[in-house]
Parts: sequence; structure tokens; C-alpha cells
Amino acid sequence: MATYTLISSNVLSSSAASVTFSSIPSTYTDLVLRISARSNAGGSYNLFKITYNSVGTSYSDTLLYKDGTNATPQSQRASSTTFYSNAGTGLPFNDSGSTANTFGSTEIYIPSYTASQNKPASVFAVQEDNSTTQYMAVDASLWSNTAAITSIGIAQNGGSFVSGSSFYLYGISNA
Repeated sequence: MATYTLISSNVLSSSAASVTFSSIPSTYTDLVLRISARSNAGGSYNLFKITYNSVGTSYSDTLLYKDGTNATPQSQRASSTTFYSNAGTGLPFNDSGSTANTFGSTEIYIPSYTASQNKPASVFAVQEDNSTTQYMAVDASLWSNTAAITSIGIAQNGGSFVSGSSFYLYGISNA
């Protein structure tokens, strides 16, 4: 049975444009990053971007997403981007145009983060809001780099993450 161990957490007490988990130990088999975030940027959703080890190259992903206004799910694909998440555009989460005090939720699963191979990840993201235009997304990503992941950066695409946004990094043993 897999055992989840909290490596680090960051619940913002003030706004921040980015959050970084550094010095990630190599003692686990997999990583899970759980995010509940909201932005102070305008609109009905905002985007954030993920990088590993501060490297801004060699990310690709395939995205399947759906909102409440389109009858058919949509898809996108991107390769050779400078970050990963949602086909080069970023993962959706709530911003100032969303229902007050609601936060989007994202879970990123990174298997074999220390192995000498390219690094895949699976992503599930949802926005929470009272409108039909909010998104749910599933993303398969790949970092074409064989280095062990020792840091993860989560950057805001516009504005800042607001106070109360939370970021939890877990290590998984025996996954």
C-alpha cells in the first residue's frame, strides 16, 4: 500500500506571484502536488505554470477540458514549451471574476521523479464557481529531461495567488 508523507506545505498569508518547493528529498518513489488556489487577476479564471528544477525547456502535454457551456470536450496539444500545464497555456483556477471566496483545485501526480528517464505527470484540475463557464481539465504532461526533480516552481500567469491559497507536496513510498 502506498504511503503519503507531507514533504512541505505553503498556505499563503499574503499574495504571492509564485511558490517554489526546493530541496525535494530523493527518498520517495513518486510525488503528489495538491493546490487550492485563487488569483487576484481579473476574468473568470486564471492560469498557472509549473517548472521543474528552474528549467524552462522541454515540456510537452496533451489536455482534455470541458466547461459548462460547450457540449463537446475540447483538447489541445503542445510540445517544446518553457513550462508545463494545459498545452502551453497553463492550468485553470479561480480568479477575481469567480464567485467570491472560491478556490480552484489541482492535483499533479509525478511518478518516478528521481529515475534517469523523462518525467511524465498526470494532472486533474477543476474550478469551483456558480457559473457554467468554469473548467474541468485532465492533462498528461512530459518533461523531456532525465535529471531527478529537486524543485518545483508554480508561477502565476497574471496577478498573484491570494491569501489562503494552499500548496501541499507529498512524497509517496512504495507506489
